[in-house]
Amino acid sequence: MSHSDIQKFNSTEVMSAVTVFNQVVYLSGQVPTDTDLDIEGQTRDVLQKVDQLLSLANTDKSRLLSAQIFIKNLEDFPAANAVWVDWIKGHVAPSRATIQADLVNPKWLIEIAVTAAQN
Repeated sequence: MSHSDIQKFNSTEVMSAVTVFNQVVYLSGQVPTDTDLDIEGQTRDVLQKVDQLLSLANTDKSRLLSAQIFIKNLEDFPAANAVWVDWIKGHVAPSRATIQADLVNPKWLIEIAVTAAQN
């Protein structure tokens, strides 16, 4: 196999937001743009980015394989989880892990990374 069978989108010198290999889409951890938002707003912001990036790679949340959710404050978990449940409604939820973490930017309350199968 050559490197041409690996697709990368929205790449910087540090990382690619999307990598596709063997019809599996890997998203890097997505973080909120507006750090003034509360946990619900930041979670919606991140999930909107996830939707956009999955679309870029010819897939969507109905094809999610797994998700990793990194949350700064465990007391925010119920609120963030409620936004997630609303977002995934109508689809079978993927395998998932939720981890409490100190995120790179102290104003980020949540970061989400997912993998999905292509359509």
